[in-house]
Amino acid sequence: MAKDSDYGAFMEKFVLQPSPSDHELPLSGLTFAVKDLYDVDGYVTGFGNPDWARTHPAATSTAPAVLSLLRAGATCIGKTVMDEMAYSIQGENIHYGTPRNPCAPDRIPGGSSSGSAVAVAAKLVDFALGSDTGGSVRAPASYCGILGFRPSHDLVSTTGVIPMAQSFDSMGWFARDPVILNRVGRVLMQLPDVDPVNPSQIIIAEDCFQLSAIPSDRLTEPLFKSVNKLFGGDLVKHAILGDYVKEKVPSFKQFMTEETADQENNITSLAALSSARQLLQRYEFKKNHGEWVSTVKPDLGPGLSETIWEAVRTTDENVDVCHSVRTELRAALNALLGVSIPLGLYDNLPVAISLLAKHGSDGFLLNLVESLYKNIQEEVGIAEQKGY
Repeated sequence: MAKDSDYGAFMEKFVLQPSPSDHELPLSGLTFAVKDLYDVDGYVTGFGNPDWARTHPAATSTAPAVLSLLRAGATCIGKTVMDEMAYSIQGENIHYGTPRNPCAPDRIPGGSSSGSAVAVAAKLVDFALGSDTGGSVRAPASYCGILGFRPSHDLVSTTGVIPMAQSFDSMGWFARDPVILNRVGRVLMQLPDVDPVNPSQIIIAEDCFQLSAIPSDRLTEPLFKSVNKLFGGDLVKHAILGDYVKEKVPSFKQFMTEETADQENNITSLAALSSARQLLQRYEFKKNHGEWVSTVKPDLGPGLSETIWEAVRTTDENVDVCHSVRTELRAALNALLGVSIPLGLYDNLPVAISLLAKHGSDGFLLNLVESLYKNIQEEVGIAEQKGY
């Protein structure tokens, strides 16, 4: 159960004042929180586990990403709860409590950046930092009905951030307001303010939408109508992502199994990609933390304990193939990045959609989200009034 105060979002509260300035800064007057894997000078970075906190000293410097936000005028008010060692997507923590989802109080908040997402959704801060290795910003943003952004890999410094699996680790951030989401991104990525550029096409991955229990029209119609209103309907194209991966990522075939071969909707290739990603993530987690886990034998929550020990016992078999899969996929999809946009409620639960753009197009995507967001919310409101 989450702590009653502050929706259980915070590990600890403190105040880091923004850098003094004689002129208005881009984030002046805004508050933020950071996931408990970012170093803050003088505080122990707890990594979601009390045994980790007990066996590690206080940080002697602050992560550059946090410093850049302070220099831009924002005030940090504390560290947020996270899943243990960032190795879950649920948002639960047996030691510190599970942050309470303000949008759906009887449901989990999603993880591993659960506390950061909840702090934003509960309006305790204006924005918050998380990290995203396999959806740990995008998933809790969706669960909590807010905006979440995962930038291009390696674009924002992860110095002073405890790694999970470096091939996939990326920092990320949450906001309720697309304007703030954009401003934070431009500070973190050191992007200039430029006029928005219209997209040349928007591709709908039809096979991925078929996996959802929510009617696909409920997910895509607000986007279609907003794009049509802003840019014209000819931009929207349809594709089968599974077929594209089969053609462009030949190394994934080594991860095909009878189980994945039985899958429908051409998702067999995506299931195989997931297997390759999971293996490489386990291997890199073991390299980063296997010795500590084996030596300390930390107290870990149920389910998570088995997952972490399975990673510690993994071997380097097929790791070279995993790297080939990753290289081919990046070349094929140009290292996609993503942002989660809330689409209102369905059966009284939050719904979201992810937009992706090619590597390095972060500024373009932030501007696009800001342009689309208001129109999408209007279309969602119309759909909800009609009972969709």
